[in-house]
Amino acid sequence: MDGLASARARGRVGGRRPKLTADQAALAQELYDTRDKTVQQIADLFGVPRSTVYGHLKGDTVRRQPKKTLDRA
Repeated sequence: MDGLASARARGRVGGRRPKLTADQAALAQELYDTRDKTVQQIADLFGVPRSTVYGHLKGDTVRRQPKKTLDRA
């Protein structure tokens, strides 16, 4: 614990780095909010799993997107 406190005092932060940068996370949020792309498409765009995209989306805006239906006449 002393070592961690010492590292923090020197400006070091523990933990894994985020997979998406702040700009990428903002773009993902924008694509999701405008419904231009699905979560899977956003994940494929950045080369990350869907769970990572969900982790970067704001919690109050995440909602289940309805599946697109094919018009079969």
